[in-house]
Amino acid sequence: MSRLLLLSLFAALIWSAPASADPCEAIPEHGPLPRYLAFGAGFSGSVSHVIDGDSLCVAVGPGPPDWVEVRLADFYAPELRRLGGAAAKSALARLALGQHAECVANLRTYDRIAARCRIHAARSAT
Repeated sequence: MSRLLLLSLFAALIWSAPASADPCEAIPEHGPLPRYLAFGAGFSGSVSHVIDGDSLCVAVGPGPPDWVEVRLADFYAPELRRLGGAAAKSALARLALGQHAECVANLRTYDRIAARCRIHAARSAT
């Protein structure tokens, strides 16, 4: 009986965990904000990951420890689990993933920074 209870508890923990965590790690969950993300500071890099319809990662360095999670300021998209959420994420991925982003930091919000970003699409060589 105790094995069944342990197995049930383990299964509940697995299914209650988030589907996947975002890989952006430049901003610690606790502790100070990196200086280069102070209010009004500019930062830029490639969009390495799209989290949902209004959040993405900007790679200011080579790996996840240098990827800044950005909540796009003055922009709203439905949450992933809401109607239109998956479509919003897909649209942002089509527009931004792999493109260069130039951002201006606003305020910290949890382990991310709210920022205004301009996405520059790569131009094809002709």
